Amino acid sequence: MPPLSPTSTPSQTATATKRERRKEARPGELLEAALDLFVEKGFAATRVDEVAARAGVSKGTLFLYFPSKEELFKAVVRENIAGRFAEWNAELETFVGTTSDVLRYCYKVWWERIGCTKASGITKLMLSEAQNFPEIAQFYQQEVILPGQSLVRRILERGVARGEFRAVNLDYAVYLVLAPMIFLMMWKHSMGTCVPDAQNLAPEVYIDTQIDNILHGLCVRPDATPTSPPPLA
Repeated sequence: MPPLSPTSTPSQTATATKRERRKEARPGELLEAALDLFVEKGFAATRVDEVAARAGVSKGTLFLYFPSKEELFKAVVRENIAGRFAEWNAELETFVGTTSDVLRYCYKVWWERIGCTKASGITKLMLSEAQNFPEIAQFYQQEVILPGQSLVRRILERGVARGEFRAVNLDYAVYLVLAPMIFLMMWKHSMGTCVPDAQNLAPEVYIDTQIDNILHGLCVRPDATPTSPPPLA
């Protein structure tokens, strides 16, 4: 709290403190407003003055924190997705249990923290607009796609090393794990928005079904004939 000057009154001090708190909250409010608009309208159609208005600030204030729409979008991605990979990798390091348990936990956490939130709309945005914004696409590749693939690969490598999973081609098995997530995000922000009950798709049931199918293919079966592992690189 700012110190009282000889001429300040308690009400003036309270006002100053409130302004400081408001200033500290602005980046978060701008990121929240930007996420809403990027998911609702896409990257190209979202204007920075709309973001500022939704956050209750001027466009000039927005540019104090984020010098361009591209930098604003990057901050949204880091805040909602990319910034979580350190936490997820740390969880994998300390996880106690089978790799099948790891994979089930991975899907559960992804759905709770990304899939069922507005942040899942960023994936649809990127798939729709990447070709028109190569710089943004390259950023998303480095900050989200590659770290995500690396994390899934570590999980699969854990299973193979422990003798729980078959020695599959990890370069392609990664996509086997990611595909159900991508489908749900695309569904949620396309047909799921317009016709939510078209196929009575319950995301949690869908995820459980996909995990069972994936594990049935990955897990070593006692009666299986050993095969030479394909190259992992």
